Amino acid sequence: MGGISIWQLAIIVLLVVLLFGTKKLRSLGSDLGESVKGFKKAMNEDTTATKDAEFEKVEQKTAESTEQKVKEKEQA
Repeated sequence: MGGISIWQLAIIVLLVVLLFGTKKLRSLGSDLGESVKGFKKAMNEDTTATKDAEFEKVEQKTAESTEQKVKEKEQA
């Protein structure tokens, strides 16, 4: 019951190459690589946008509290 041997794996690879051809497999691999790159890039952009939005919220709250403190000092 021990899994796939190296010979069985070699036969599967040979059948896949014969069935699809090396050019199609090469283009399939490059397409898959490009899609993974695009996905990673989109995830990084989304994370960066989220961090920027959070930073802006913190800056706005800080500015509002600073303005409030200045007004309180002026009234005192």
